[in-house]
Amino acid sequence: MPVLGPQAEAARSKSERVVVLAPTARDAEVTAQLLAQAGVESVSGRDWPHVEGLLRDGAGALMLADTTLMAPGFGSVVKLLQHQPRWSNLPVLALCRRGLQSPVLRQAALDNLTVLDRPTSAGVMISAVKAALRARRVQYQVRDQIESLQRADMALRQADRRKDEFLATLAHELRNPLAPIRSGLQLLMRGPEDEAQRQHVMAMMDRQMTQLLRLIDDLLEVSRISTGKLTLQREELDLKRVVETALESSGPLVARAGHHLHVSWPDEVLWVDGDLARLAQALSNLVNNAAKYTPDGGRIDVTLARDGAQGVLSVQDSGVGLPADMIGFVFDMFAQVNRSLDRSQGGLGIGLALVRSLVALHGGLVSANSPGVGQGSTFTIRLPLVQQSAAPQLQAAPPPQAGQARRVLVVDDNEDAATALGMLLSLGGHDVQVEHSGAAALQAAARFQPQAVFCDVGMPGMDGYQVATALRQDARFAGTLLVALTGRGSEDDKKHAREAGFDAHLTKPASEAAMSALLATL
Repeated sequence: MPVLGPQAEAARSKSERVVVLAPTARDAEVTAQLLAQAGVESVSGRDWPHVEGLLRDGAGALMLADTTLMAPGFGSVVKLLQHQPRWSNLPVLALCRRGLQSPVLRQAALDNLTVLDRPTSAGVMISAVKAALRARRVQYQVRDQIESLQRADMALRQADRRKDEFLATLAHELRNPLAPIRSGLQLLMRGPEDEAQRQHVMAMMDRQMTQLLRLIDDLLEVSRISTGKLTLQREELDLKRVVETALESSGPLVARAGHHLHVSWPDEVLWVDGDLARLAQALSNLVNNAAKYTPDGGRIDVTLARDGAQGVLSVQDSGVGLPADMIGFVFDMFAQVNRSLDRSQGGLGIGLALVRSLVALHGGLVSANSPGVGQGSTFTIRLPLVQQSAAPQLQAAPPPQAGQARRVLVVDDNEDAATALGMLLSLGGHDVQVEHSGAAALQAAARFQPQAVFCDVGMPGMDGYQVATALRQDARFAGTLLVALTGRGSEDDKKHAREAGFDAHLTKPASEAAMSALLATL
C-alpha cells in the first residue's frame, strides 16, 4: 500500500525518506547535509506541487518552514494529508518563528504536527526527525498487519467459496452414477424377461459403480498426497508400459464417445524410476479428460517421445479447448474450466490437481496449452529418464487360478452388506456363514472353523482388529486367511491391519475378482 497514492512498490522503497521544503536552496542543501550525516535519507521539494508529488510516491515525514506556507499549492497538500489511508498519519515537522501562532498553520489543523523553533539546533532537529520516523515505522507495522489480515480474509472467503462450489459439485457428481444404479435396481426388481436387456442393465450399473468408486478414490488420493501418506512403489519402468496401462483404463470411455485414438511411439525404450500404477493413473486422467471434453467422434493423440534427458508424454485433443485465463489455474484443486459446459461432462475439479501431484512425486512437471476455446488442448507430462540397470526385469506373476470351495466367515455390523457379500461368495460355491459382531464372530469361528474370514474393521464393541488379534492367538486359526474389509485405504490403515494379524486388506466395496483371487491362494 502506498503512503498516499497507488504506486505500492515505489512507495515502499521511499517510505523512510524525509521530504523537505526549505525557504531557500541553501537552506535545503544544509538541511540535507545534516540529515545525511545522521543517516537519514531526504529529498528536497522545489515547491508545494513538487512536494505533493513526492509525498504521493512515499515518505516517512514532511519537514517545512513557516515561510513556505503562503506559497501556492499548500492547500492541496493539506487536503492530501487529510485523506490518508486509515493506518497512515504522516508526521509533519514545522520550523516556525511564531510557533502555532501562524494562522495558516492553525487553519491547516494537521493531526500529527511537531513545531520546532526557527532557528533551532541541529541536534534538536535530528532528534525530532528520528522520533517522527520511529512513529512512522509503527504506522507501517499497522499497515502490514492490516494487509496481512485482508489477505487472510480474502483467502478464507475464496476457500469458503470454493468449498461451497466443491460440495455442490460433489453432490451432483455422486448423484449422477447413483441415479442409473437406482433405476437399474428398479428394472431388475421387475424381472425383465429379455436376458439381453438384463445384461445391458447390469453392465450399465457396473459402469456407474466404477465411476462412483473412481470419484471416491480420487478424493482419497488427494488426501493421501496432501498429508504425505502416499507411498510410491518405484521400479525401473519402461514408459511404454505406462501408456499401455493407462489406455487399458481409459479405452472404454474413449470408445463409447467414438473418438479416434492415435498413439505415437518412440524408436527407443525410455526408462524412468517410477510407480507404474501412479504414472498410469496420471496419464489415464489426462486421456479421460480429453475424452470427456471432446465432442463425440473427435480425435485424441497420445505421444511418447524423448526430449533430451526427459521422457515426454503428451495428450492432444480436438475438444473444447481452454480459455487463456484458465491455463495458469487448470491444475488447481477444484478448478472448473467452464461451468456452462454440460455437467454430465464435468467432475470434481480434482483430476488435474491429482495429475500434477502424482507427476511431482516423480520429479516431473505437467503443463497445459491451448490455442483457445473450441480449438482443443494439449497436456504434457515430463519425467526425468534413467539408464537401464543390468538387473534382470521381474516377470509378472501369473494370475491365480480358481480354487476349490472353502469355508468362509463374513463379519460386518452392516447386515445388508454382510448378507449381500455372503450371497455373492455362496454363488461362487463356498460354504459361507455370516455374523454381525466381533463377539459372535469368535463364537462362530470356534464352531465353523473357517478357512477364510472377511471381516469389517469398524464395528462397535469388539472391532475387526481385535477379532483378527484374537483369532491369531488361537493356534487353530494359524493358517486361516484373514481379510480386512474397510472403507479406509491409506498406507497407515493397511499397516494397522497387518499388525493386527490380517493377511490382506480390501477397500470397500471389494470386487468379486479380488476376493476370488485371495481365496484361490488357499
